[in-house]
Amino acid sequence: MKILDRYILTTYLKTFISVFLILILIFILQTIWLYIKELAGKDLDLIVIVKFIFYFLPKLIPLVLPLTILLSSIMVFGNFAENYEFAAMKSTGISLQRAMSGLSIFIVILGFTTFLFANNVIPWAEFNSYNLRKNIAKLKPAMLLAEGQFNPVGNYNIKFAEKTDDNHLEDVVIHIKGNNGRKNSTFIKSKKGVFIGKETSKVLKLILTDGNYYNDITPKKAAARKRHPFAKSTFEKYIINIDLSELNDVDIDDKSYSDKYNMLNLSGLDKAMDSLSNKRQAELDAFSKTLYQRSSIQNLGNTSFADKASVKKETNMPMETDSLSEGSFLDVFDTKAKNQIVTTAYNSVNSTKQIISSKETFVKNENVIYKKHIVSYHEKLALGFACIILFFVGAPLGALIRKGGIGLPMVVAILLFLTYHFIGIFATNSAKNGNFNPILASWFSTLVMLPLGAYLTRRATADRGLFEIGNVLEPIKKMFKFKEKDSVDYTFLNSYKTHELVGVINNYESLGHDENTRYEAINILKSKGLSIEDIREKGVFIHKDFDLAQNVTKQYTDHARYAVVLYTIGVILLVLFFVFRNNKLPSLASASIQLSIMSLVLYMIYYIKAKIDLFRFYRQINKKTPHLLLLFFGIPLYMFTFPFIKVKVKEDLKLNCLNSLK
Repeated sequence: MKILDRYILTTYLKTFISVFLILILIFILQTIWLYIKELAGKDLDLIVIVKFIFYFLPKLIPLVLPLTILLSSIMVFGNFAENYEFAAMKSTGISLQRAMSGLSIFIVILGFTTFLFANNVIPWAEFNSYNLRKNIAKLKPAMLLAEGQFNPVGNYNIKFAEKTDDNHLEDVVIHIKGNNGRKNSTFIKSKKGVFIGKETSKVLKLILTDGNYYNDITPKKAAARKRHPFAKSTFEKYIINIDLSELNDVDIDDKSYSDKYNMLNLSGLDKAMDSLSNKRQAELDAFSKTLYQRSSIQNLGNTSFADKASVKKETNMPMETDSLSEGSFLDVFDTKAKNQIVTTAYNSVNSTKQIISSKETFVKNENVIYKKHIVSYHEKLALGFACIILFFVGAPLGALIRKGGIGLPMVVAILLFLTYHFIGIFATNSAKNGNFNPILASWFSTLVMLPLGAYLTRRATADRGLFEIGNVLEPIKKMFKFKEKDSVDYTFLNSYKTHELVGVINNYESLGHDENTRYEAINILKSKGLSIEDIREKGVFIHKDFDLAQNVTKQYTDHARYAVVLYTIGVILLVLFFVFRNNKLPSLASASIQLSIMSLVLYMIYYIKAKIDLFRFYRQINKKTPHLLLLFFGIPLYMFTFPFIKVKVKEDLKLNCLNSLK
């Protein structure tokens, strides 16, 4: 390893380890704060709390490691650029890519290690942390009951409006589960209550005063059960003894939960997905067979549906002979058979609709579980690549902003990471609950960062700025007609008469004007109602090719304006479609999406027409068309690209006009 590579790697590792430790500490504190309700008041040993933190540490790596790589890269390379170390390297012929090469090998090894960590350690941590949380949740002390919500304690669900420091309760409501452990068969409501007991006691005494006791009665007859009878009694004082021995008799090391998708590695996920796919296919086959059997189609050939003699009489041909009937299917049956067929079909359709409706929710839930497995599978693969991509985003970005330390690099890194993280969250949530491809969703945030990394690396290697601000500001200045300090004001031409304007066009040099004055004079003549032909008659020579270029420009402008209007309407209606659909207004949502599609289709027609006019214009003036990427991205981002193209067309038309003047 060369001295330069060793120096860069050592500097990077120092920053990397420092940032990693700081971030992991922050995320641990955030995790404790997030799960404080599950830990507080449980009388947990210190060892259990340490286990809890230890099991959650690996699950923080997918958040901490990419942010650490991004922030460390920006800080280190920004510090190199700020201290002119890159300038010294370049003076000796060492490029940015050469300076990054040694560190890139370390990042690739780190990315592969991260994949192994995500495939083996994180599922193990998820398995242990999930089981530990489940076991801690069973340790529900009787005195830790929240106000205004139902608190499950054994077979009791207790709710109260207010609790004082001496354990007195106000407006107590209690549901007691039945023998099956599910149905709430008993309901108690009282104005006041009080807990009496010791923390070391296995029995908690709850004394209720001034209330009512309701108990469901289950008659033997079905008709009587429909009336939902119950028994009611009033009490002045009622005592409930709650056995807490089973609640605190929990094995904190029990690990019986092992079927969650994020507890599996790649091989486990692969087997689980195959199993889910086969199970789903088997269920669909069984479901289709059930629907076929319930349709009674196999019974249509029985003699109970049609009398063969009646069929022969109505069709005038033997039953054994195959034939084609041009009439209705029911015409070959007698009245009794027709009635049977129609009744059977009607009942079958209604029954099938109900079965399909109930099965639809079940299938949807299974699809969500299957997609979660796919997302989890590819997230393990994408994490290592994300570390590599974020390094190639952070390193050149630090070299471009030329700022080290914690300030600006921290802000930039957090903004980039939040963008990366939230794109990933939205993509995976859409994949699990919507129609977004789950494979693409796992890689989506990484794929978004990939072109950014390539762009920044190329600009940093070429020693160019982060943005060429002039290329952005110049069209905006022209679009909004901002004037430079040394720009020429042509408003004085407005006071000129026609012959004076013609004189300016023909003799601008002798009058001390620049070439742009000629174009402004032509525009003023046009604003006075003169056409190009009229201006020619006044003694100004303008080449005939300019007429065609001007006409094509006018056609382009008209078509482009129509496209802008249709694009705006289509996008607004599309947004309204989602608003109406989310607010359960199906009729308005349907109308919005139909009108939106029509508007966007018409927009595409006028967009294509405008682009054809644009190519015709540049072919006419023998100049290169605007960048094809600008035209391509102009389809979904037309409101942003149109003003820039409009300014460019106007500028090129002006140059063509000046070239056409003799």
